[in-house]
Amino acid sequence: MAHDEHHPDHPDHAGHRPRPHGTHAHGEGHAHDIDWSEMAPMLESQAELFAPLYERVTAWLAQEVTEPGLIVDAGSGPGVVACVFAEAFPGARVVAVDGTGPLLERAAERAARQGLADRFDTLTGDLPDVLKSLAYPADLLWASRSVHHLGDQQAALTAFAERLAPGGTLAVLEGGLPARFLPRDLGFGRPGLQARLDALEQEWFERMRAGLPGSVPVTEDWPALLTAAGLRHTRSRTFLLDLPAPVSDHARAHIATTLTRLRDTAAEDLDADDLATLDRLLDPADPAGVHRRPDVFVLAAHTVHTGVRPV
Repeated sequence: MAHDEHHPDHPDHAGHRPRPHGTHAHGEGHAHDIDWSEMAPMLESQAELFAPLYERVTAWLAQEVTEPGLIVDAGSGPGVVACVFAEAFPGARVVAVDGTGPLLERAAERAARQGLADRFDTLTGDLPDVLKSLAYPADLLWASRSVHHLGDQQAALTAFAERLAPGGTLAVLEGGLPARFLPRDLGFGRPGLQARLDALEQEWFERMRAGLPGSVPVTEDWPALLTAAGLRHTRSRTFLLDLPAPVSDHARAHIATTLTRLRDTAAEDLDADDLATLDRLLDPADPAGVHRRPDVFVLAAHTVHTGVRPV
């Protein structure tokens, strides 16, 4: 599940917004209906747009983790965020881990373009079991919206924690707030479109979680889950991406891509008025569409939770 891409907002789950990170660990059949390879360009573009947020995350983690030797991105997708980590920690070796080989090929190519290939590796397989193949324990293990694609989230966190070196840090990006792109009242259609789309995504997410192999309901108190995994000194911090209007062409393309996926996947659950509103928003020739209107923006909040393996 390619999360650094995946999926900029929560829920950015694979059926609608890729995560991604965003995410993602694909191997248990829980994401069998998603062609992550086909989504690679979108995952990359999304993660690149959100790069300022990830750079702030790495700056914060640099205060938590002293000169890590090995960083593992568990659910790396095409490797945009893994390369951000490699840039932020020049003394570290980075391993991008994902269940989709073609995404990891793109990650390796990106690392080579950025001059990082000599300390950048990839590992293909299903989370969390593939982490047993690591030659060394991780000083920093990053999981961006990959945990919520695993049926037993507590068991996954425990497995992640076991792959840390003593004193190593597990950093989990889960939660935050859904991204906002649109004003409440667009000047046409029924106000509050994005809130209704968020509600549909939340319903989809609940169905996705319930349908995962070995799905276990759990209270998603991430610091408590990290503590139950044997970690200490838990902390949480939320990072904001604020791209105010007028946005760049890159941001407009991201908004259009996100709304197009929502339009395609939620068509049966939307009323005729909301479908017509989305069609108009996605019309490149319409001055009121997201390609041209002056008031679209990107505002998203991602929350990172950390815990440290006792020495």
